[in-house]
Order: sequence, then C-alpha cells, then structure tokens
Amino acid sequence: MKKRFLHVLVLALILLLAACGGDSDTGGDSGTSDNGGDSSSGEGTSDGESAGEGEIVEIEYWQYHFDSKVKLIDELIEEFEEANPGIKVKHTTFPYDQYNERVAAQVPAGRGPDVINLFYGWVPRYVDSGYLQPLPQDAFPHDEIESEFFPMVEAVKLDGEYWTIPTAVRTLALFYNKDLFAEAGLDPDSPPTTWDELVEYSIALTKRDNNNRLQQAGMAWEPSQQGHHWFRDALLYQAGGQGLSDDRKTILWDSTPAGLEAFKYWLDFPTTHGVAERDFYTDDVTAFRTGHAAMNVDGSFRIGTLQNDAPNFEWATAPLPMKDHRSTQSSFWSNGITSGVEGAKLDAAVKFLQFLTTDEVMERWLDEIGELPAKESVALQDKYLNHEIYGAFMEQLPYANAHFFVDESQERDLVIQAVDRVLLQNVSPEEAFEELVEETQKLFDNYWANR
Repeated sequence: MKKRFLHVLVLALILLLAACGGDSDTGGDSGTSDNGGDSSSGEGTSDGESAGEGEIVEIEYWQYHFDSKVKLIDELIEEFEEANPGIKVKHTTFPYDQYNERVAAQVPAGRGPDVINLFYGWVPRYVDSGYLQPLPQDAFPHDEIESEFFPMVEAVKLDGEYWTIPTAVRTLALFYNKDLFAEAGLDPDSPPTTWDELVEYSIALTKRDNNNRLQQAGMAWEPSQQGHHWFRDALLYQAGGQGLSDDRKTILWDSTPAGLEAFKYWLDFPTTHGVAERDFYTDDVTAFRTGHAAMNVDGSFRIGTLQNDAPNFEWATAPLPMKDHRSTQSSFWSNGITSGVEGAKLDAAVKFLQFLTTDEVMERWLDEIGELPAKESVALQDKYLNHEIYGAFMEQLPYANAHFFVDESQERDLVIQAVDRVLLQNVSPEEAFEELVEETQKLFDNYWANR
C-alpha cells in the first residue's frame, strides 16, 4: 500500500507541474469557471474549523461534463442551498478524458473537490492513491446501505468501508428497431428471449448486397462499448459461470466450461453468423441510432439520446435474452468525499451526499437523466416496472452484476485485445480466452500484492 501510494504521489506531482505549465483550459461548460479547483477560496471556513453562526461553508463538487447531468445538478444545488442556507456548493465539470488527470493534479496538493463523482470501477484506484476517505458510518450506516441499495453497491466496499454512494445505477438491455422487425416479418412486440432466438432474429434481420457487404446488421456488436460488459457480467453468468472468488482475488471465468461458451457465443455474431461487423457505421450506437442495426445491447443511459436523436423509427427495449440463468451487467457513478475534508466542510459534504441519495432525487434522476434509482424500494415501484421503456431495465436489477474492477481501463483493453487476436490474427477463441483469463489474473495479482 505504501509503495503504491508513493508511486501515485510522484505521478500526481508530475501532473501538477504539467498543469501549472500553461494549461489554460477552462474545463467544462457548466457556467462556472475552473480556477484550478481551489475549494478553499471564497467565504468558506478552513477544513478544520467549525462554522460559526452566520458563516457560510463552501464545498466544491466535481463531475465530468455531460449536459443533462450538469443541468440537473445545478438545479439540485439551488434546492439544497435553499434548504441549507449556511452551505454553498460550487459545481465544476471537466471533459471526460481530462477528469482523472485533473484529480491527480489537484487532490494531492490539497485542492480540488470536496465531493467527487466517480465511475465505480475507478474507486479502488482512488482509494489506493489516498484520494478518498470512507463514508462516515454515523451518516451512512452499513446495514442501511446493504438493506436499502441494490447489492451491486458492494463493489465500492473496500477494507470493510464504503467509499462512495450512488444516486443512480445502470443496467444493460436489448434495444430493437420495431420497424425493421415488421419489415423482416417478425413480431415487433415479441423480441427474442433466449440465446438461440437472438441468433435466429439476428440472421433474419441482416442484409448484405450482391458483393456480400454488410448493409444492415442484425445485431450491432462493439467490444469497446458495452460489449465487454455484456460478455463479462451477463453472458458468463447466464451460461452458469462465475466471475470472481468471494474475496475478489481470483478470476473464475475458466473454472467451468461456461466461460468459454459465453466468449465463443459472443464472438460468433461477427464470425460464424456474419450478422455484425466491428466498427460498422463507426460503432454500435451510431449503427442502431441511424437504423443500420436492428438490435443492440446497450445501457439505460442511452434512452434519452435515442428519444432525442432517433425520431424516425419506432424502437423498444427488452430484457437481455438468456440461456440457463437470468443476468445482466450493472454499473454506476457514485459520489464520495475526498481525503483531507474535515470539520465544517465534512459536515456540509455529508449533508450534500445525503441529499443526493434521497428517494426524491433518485426519481428526478430517472426522469431527467434516464439512469435507474439505486435504492430497491424506489426502482421496483409498479410505475417503473410496468413502464414501456424503463421496465426492461428495472425488472433485471435484482439479477444485475457489477464487476469489481482493479483497473477498469486495462481490463477493458484486455478483452478488446482478445477479440482482436481472434478477428485479426486468426487465433482460436480457446487460445484467446485462455490468455484473457491469464492476463486479467495478473492484473488482480499485482493489485492485491501492492495493497
């Protein structure tokens, strides 16, 4: 742990010097300027002090820039400040691809956010880097978290502590083009429900020209988007396989034949069945949105985009087709408190987190962002379970898996490399899968050895 922390600290200092050497980027377009993330400026008290009567405590909240989320958070901050007149929340955003670099440059220097929004797969790295503090158990009791939130939240529990807490979660489901179903003679109200049916429908919905060039993909397929999640947390479990050991140290994908079966089934769409191509119409999202792919496995976060950008066809959602078991992938962004925040700022940060995890905020998040409530009692209401679009996602939440990432970026890249070995290098699926398991295990071994 110490060795890893020193390594990350050195990296952070290097990034800090680079950031001070001429990076004048003003960050996100959130209506607030980026002043380097110095949350100690303004009228707030210092971290170690308690706020006196009439004093204002200012905290800073960071998230990556996503227009609808920026707009909603700005509205929620106004409501929170009105209910808590002694607290001001500064909202700062950055482009997604700059986010982690900005954190590494600011937090070790004692600047930056007090409350931070993180993809759950980044949390172990942030914990090991010393960027976060555990959620105070008096405000967020473990028994309440585990009884109220979906079990996937345990993916951010490390060393017996919860480090972040989500407002919303995401699952994968099948999106399909009802117009293309009808054109192919398929019932648009009866999407595929099994692995075999998904293949049959994909073949029926695929179109090629006289030169055998793909014109319409029956099944969109892109490992770098949601494809690697579909394999890892859905297909694997549907075939009866397991992901990780209980202590989260051992990859179990190859502990039964189910892992290889899931991997080969996934690869068969572009290879054996010829119903898809990687990078077809740029990516699976674009192919489906433009009507060049009949089906796609994607997340609930895509709903808003399709409602706005795909008005020219009728689309619907359905639970992921299954084999022996029901399963889907889940992920989430969650909020935590950075290390070093204490005193009045810590009290204010806790209140803000408690506000962001209320039932009311979760319902608004669903209505305006399209992400699903993180609490079971909120998500599993009849009005959502029976919803034409959201229902397919909601009913799968009890079966959703959130993989414990030790390094989300590298783990995704390893899956993509395994795919490339099959598609581009003519390596057998068996050999590519074996290497994928070995290389992923090495990542986990290295992570746990340095804690």
